[in-house]
Amino acid sequence: MLETPCYRCCQDANTGHDGSLSTGHANSAADMIARLETMILMGMDLPLSAIRGQLASGIDIIVHLGRLRDKSRKVIEIAEVTGVEDGRVALQTLYRFREDGEDENGKIRGELVRENPLIHTEKLRAAGIGQ
Repeated sequence: MLETPCYRCCQDANTGHDGSLSTGHANSAADMIARLETMILMGMDLPLSAIRGQLASGIDIIVHLGRLRDKSRKVIEIAEVTGVEDGRVALQTLYRFREDGEDENGKIRGELVRENPLIHTEKLRAAGIGQ
């Protein structure tokens, strides 16, 4: 059975290897989940529900970096994977970049704005953060 690197990473994250970090290329946090599903399906014969379960339990946070029209790169969205709902990996946006104009040189100004609180804080509390 051929294992794709992204599936191997999810397996590692699901077996007590805390602190995994990876990069991927997609147009949004939701697109990254879809891309991971597709890549795993290309390399393994598993039910989609099993793949989604592995992704939902192996990924905590997705940080989406994007290139803006001024060619700068910014954190566009930070999303939490909240589980599987209605058969799909569920995401909740924690922070989203909000533009507030351009400076005199055409550089985009803005900030990350909090949209929702973090739901799953168990790992942070276990690490002594937020107690």
